[in-house]
Formats: sequence, C-alpha cells, structure tokens
Amino acid sequence: MARPKSDDKRDALLAAAACVIAAQGLSAPTAVIAREAGVSNGSLFTYFETKAELFNQLYLTLKTAMAAATLEGLPAKAPLREQFARAWSNWMRWGASNPGKCGRSPCSTCLMTSRRGPAPPRMRRWRRSADMVERARADGPLRDAPMGFVVALMNSLAEATMDYMVTDPAHADQHCRAGFDAMWRMLDCLLLIFLTP
Repeated sequence: MARPKSDDKRDALLAAAACVIAAQGLSAPTAVIAREAGVSNGSLFTYFETKAELFNQLYLTLKTAMAAATLEGLPAKAPLREQFARAWSNWMRWGASNPGKCGRSPCSTCLMTSRRGPAPPRMRRWRRSADMVERARADGPLRDAPMGFVVALMNSLAEATMDYMVTDPAHADQHCRAGFDAMWRMLDCLLLIFLTP
C-alpha cells in the first residue's frame, strides 16, 4: 500500500524548486531540488510524475499566490483609479517581500520564457484586469501594439518598481507610488473606456 502524500513535502519540493531554479535555471537536476527539499529523488517523482509537471505546478503556485495577494482587499465599488492603486500596491509589496517568487525572479523568468515551461494559467481572478488591458489596447493609443507588448510594458514597470523597493527599502513607499503614477499615466487617457459598461 502506497504511503499517503504529505502536503508539507509537496510544499517543500515546490519551495526548493523555486530556489534551485533561481540559482541554476531550468537545467537544474531534480536530484538537487530533492536534496534541497530534504527528500529523496524518488520521492520527488511520487509528488510530480515529471520534471515538467513540477515546473508547471511551481508556476501555477507562484502565479496563484501573486494573484491572491494583488487582489486582496480590492475595493469593488471604489473608482477605478483607487482599485488600480490598491492592486498595484498589493502586487509591489508582495513582490518586494518575496523576491525569489515574484514575476521578476530568475525562477519565474525561467519558467515564463522557456519553451518547455507552462502556458500562463487562465485564472478567473485576473479576467477583469485582462479585459481592461485588452480594451485599452484595442481602443486607445496602444491599439496597434500586440497584447503581449502591452503586458510586457506593465510588467517591466512593475519589475523596476519592485527592484527599487528591494534595493532602497527606506523609500519603498515612494517607489511604489512613482511606479503606480507612471503606470496610471500610461492608462489615464483610457479612463472613459474602462468606466464604460
């Protein structure tokens, strides 16, 4: 009879994978990930059938945690600018306090840019944001830009903001506000589009 799987071991493997991938990239051996987690290499494959499955689960885990943190306490009935400001602040603070896990980390970058890595998950909680960005691209000054380019602009601004928050924590709040102001200016002329039902 097979032993029941432990959530603690699974979580340890995911945490170890994040650290090892950040240090060594996607070519990191599973034996190194298992050793970092304190389990045998065979145990790793009890929890994840393949290395690709481990990476897919890690990617989904990181993105789910980031989405939950970003949308926490979002004031649903507040004006759009206030909602964006709250989401931005949540995202920046989560990223700055989890530098090995956020979208700017070597781990996430490897997972997102690798052809072997998983496709971005279709998470319900991101749908509203994605719809707003799509409308901004389609009807605004970014209409001729591919959606991937628009998202890359926003992600680049977020990464720069998080980097400054981490390297200059005494001014983290200022960097967070400046990043949001820059992002909002990019979207500000599209406010009426966002507010139209």
